[in-house]
Amino acid sequence: MAKITVGTENQAPIEIYYEDHGTGKPVVLIHGWPLSGRSWEYQIPALVEAGYRVITYDRRGFGKSSQPWEGYEYDTFTSDLHQLLEQLELQNVTLVGFSMGGGEVARYISTYGADRIQKAVFAGAVPPYLYKSEDHPEGALDDATIEAFKSGVINDRLAFLDEFTKGFFAAGDRTDLVSEPFRLYNWDIAAGASPKGTLDCITAFSKTDFRKDLEKFNIPTLIIHGDSDATVPYEYSGKLTHEAIPNSKVSLIKGGPHGLNATHAKEFNEALLLFLKD
Repeated sequence: MAKITVGTENQAPIEIYYEDHGTGKPVVLIHGWPLSGRSWEYQIPALVEAGYRVITYDRRGFGKSSQPWEGYEYDTFTSDLHQLLEQLELQNVTLVGFSMGGGEVARYISTYGADRIQKAVFAGAVPPYLYKSEDHPEGALDDATIEAFKSGVINDRLAFLDEFTKGFFAAGDRTDLVSEPFRLYNWDIAAGASPKGTLDCITAFSKTDFRKDLEKFNIPTLIIHGDSDATVPYEYSGKLTHEAIPNSKVSLIKGGPHGLNATHAKEFNEALLLFLKD
């Protein structure tokens, strides 16, 4: 629909693609890895019909945004988001971050404050801190798992993404929660992303510590998570985010996998709309 320029690389503009639909209070939807703003297909109509202005955008390196060589870390991602909010002159925003998109939500509030932000939503999101180490044994992703992700992307990215998208929409033995054409559509989106960005984001979402970012939260916050999320398990992420943010609310969706905004779109949208109206 439109693009904004957030920087340059070797004299070429680095552009962020976004779509802006509807009128009313703005809701900014931030996609997960390694997808694009298209992953909000089931949310956009519901939000617009409920009277909200809905902005989706593609993170740098993904979707229709530019694919620079550098900048795949959360300070830069959050700067990109801030420039989008400024250029669109958005106020009273609800930020909704899915999976790694929750990182932008956390880092935005701690870096830029809540002057523009009214509410926040973490959906199947990676905060507070996924990395498992000697200093943080309660993490979900250890070095071996992270290296397996990286080697999969380096050695055969397309085969890795094929397996990843299968687990993304699966809950236990349930692999029928989306159709095969829908899964392949998401594979196609992921396949079109920057290989460098896809690789670098693994470090970003697995090793960025958002615990101090969450300490800055003083706005209404909702955590939406699937209780069958094997990609970003609730007990290592959403549960801890809820405990870290005073007065936050949780909507734990039964049988929901990681990609619950597609597999359980009705329940997801109901929880989101109820929070927006509250």
